[in-house]
Amino acid sequence: MKGKPWSGRFSQETEKLVERFTSSVDVDARLYLEDIEASKAHARMLGRRGILGEAEVEAILGGLDAIRQDIESGSFVFDPGLEDVHMNIEVELTRRIGEAGKKLHTARSRNDQVVTDLRLYTRKALERIASGLESFMDAVLDKAAEHVDTIIPGMTHLQHAQPVSLAHHLLAYFEMALRDRERVSQVMERVNVMPLGSAALAGTPHGIDRLSTAYDLGFTAVARNSIDAVSDRDFALEATFLCAVIMMHLSRLAEEIVIWNSQPFSFVELPDAYCTGSSIMPQKKNPDVAELVRGKTGTVYGDLVALLTMMKGLPLAYNRDMQEDKGPLFRSLDTTCACLDVMAGLVRGMEPNGPGIERSLKEGFITATDLADYLASRGMPFRDAHRVTGEIVSHCLRTSKVFSDLTLEDLKAFSPLFEPGVFEVIDPRVSVDRRTSMGGTARPNVRAALDEARAILEGIRRGA
Repeated sequence: MKGKPWSGRFSQETEKLVERFTSSVDVDARLYLEDIEASKAHARMLGRRGILGEAEVEAILGGLDAIRQDIESGSFVFDPGLEDVHMNIEVELTRRIGEAGKKLHTARSRNDQVVTDLRLYTRKALERIASGLESFMDAVLDKAAEHVDTIIPGMTHLQHAQPVSLAHHLLAYFEMALRDRERVSQVMERVNVMPLGSAALAGTPHGIDRLSTAYDLGFTAVARNSIDAVSDRDFALEATFLCAVIMMHLSRLAEEIVIWNSQPFSFVELPDAYCTGSSIMPQKKNPDVAELVRGKTGTVYGDLVALLTMMKGLPLAYNRDMQEDKGPLFRSLDTTCACLDVMAGLVRGMEPNGPGIERSLKEGFITATDLADYLASRGMPFRDAHRVTGEIVSHCLRTSKVFSDLTLEDLKAFSPLFEPGVFEVIDPRVSVDRRTSMGGTARPNVRAALDEARAILEGIRRGA
């Protein structure tokens, strides 16, 4: 094949500047495998329908397999002048096998070809993300199982609120990841729709069998409207949105790890293998993995906005603007997979710092709510109990004391309802185990929640 495939319409050669500007092969070359898979399925269908002869189909399949081997060995050279991965493969196929290569494009267009390839690629990437989420959930469950009895300050507004089991805190991230895993399955349903056979936008007069091609490629449905099929990028938007949500969840954990690892908190020690040092300060051990996950979250957010902006206001059907869909989609999928992997490793390697946590539990009047609940359980209206406890906290702040410094006489000065048993109530571990409501942090609850979470994850893996 000489010249561009559309050269019959044009009287001038394309400017080299325009070739460079319009080329996407530097980005979409990674679709080579999906392009070859879809082309082979298309050729087999054309053969079954009598549009291609048996020998032509065999030549096409053999040629495509040989091109794949050359691409994977590194001997294939993509030509930017041919714009994209699709034309590079088609032109090379025709060079190798002759006229049969020219017939492969019967009943299809690059418009339905590219979106088919992109859906196939996204489906595989979502499978990798699903696997990454499951590994991350495993890491969270393993670490939580080790630390049901480790009590840490639970926080609101980044201030001490109430004591909780570290396992309970980590299980909150399991719940986030579980929702993300459910979203993967939901997005996958809409990704797994085949547009091939829609051609440029109006369908084709050739007697093709789209259902058999869909079955061959593992699609579970066929796009019903040819115009929508070639112009739809909702699946890419949803996949990128999914990545943005996953990254938001990972970034929240990353932020907590950075805070917990800082000297003012000293809640956790991070593994050396997941930290870096300073080029000038020899004492530094920096939580760079967590910080980079936090930073890369913004990149994925930007990818989502880029795709939304690209699609805004596009008239039907295909427009060249949509060539710009691949960079943001690929980058968000790659970033999310990588961040899931490193965060799973970071979670597995981090260990609580007992002395730092114990010191923190004595600060911030973390069992103040328990003190108010104690008074309420003895008949004082909760609002009055809240006020009295606030007065005790204010007294402690003025006198530089914590609850454990107070005597029973000190407490009785605020209310005669206090009895010796109050000191057990304000012990952080007792406080944790009193939170027995469904979903609460009491350690028996947490152990049951761990068992349930493990069963849920095993069910996901079995496909239940």
